[in-house]
Amino acid sequence: MGNTLEVTDDTFDSEIVNSPMPALVDFWATWCGPCKMIGPVVEELAGEYKGKVKIAKMDVDNNRKTPAKFGIRNIPTLIFFKGGEVVNTIVGAQSKTSLEEQLKKLL
Repeated sequence: MGNTLEVTDDTFDSEIVNSPMPALVDFWATWCGPCKMIGPVVEELAGEYKGKVKIAKMDVDNNRKTPAKFGIRNIPTLIFFKGGEVVNTIVGAQSKTSLEEQLKKLL
């Protein structure tokens, strides 16, 4: 992972909730097929929105507390944050265009 930030239960609040920058977090797992499909798209968007939106990934198998806090039952789940608050949640693989539309709403 080059452009995306890997967050954990321990770093989530400092990196995402308390971030002055809007954020997108991709909740995923290594065994998840749809997660693997959108992984490259999320990585690409992280490069394109660098410095404007913080784009992070969280492995739900290694981090249980944060996904439970947000009620994540299916992956991939993408949660958009602004000012530390959830502004949108998308469940399932999405097109790059669809994700870009949501990112633009954050700015």
